[in-house]
Amino acid sequence: MKIKYDDKVDAAYILFKEGPTSVTTTRITEDIAVDFGPSEEIVGIEVLDASKHLGLNPKKPKVTLENLVSA
Repeated sequence: MKIKYDDKVDAAYILFKEGPTSVTTTRITEDIAVDFGPSEEIVGIEVLDASKHLGLNPKKPKVTLENLVSA
């Protein structure tokens, strides 16, 4: 799993599955989209206006891992 944050556009992307795959994107809200792979597994989630939706400080975003090891 990877989490990418672009402070220039205040967008976050949570990538669950790596590698080339075709996806179908479903908009949940105007700011949140979920990418599904061929077997309907969740490949990633895009969050626009991330500082608002995820409670991030755009200048110093912080992520806490629980029961996970950072690579």
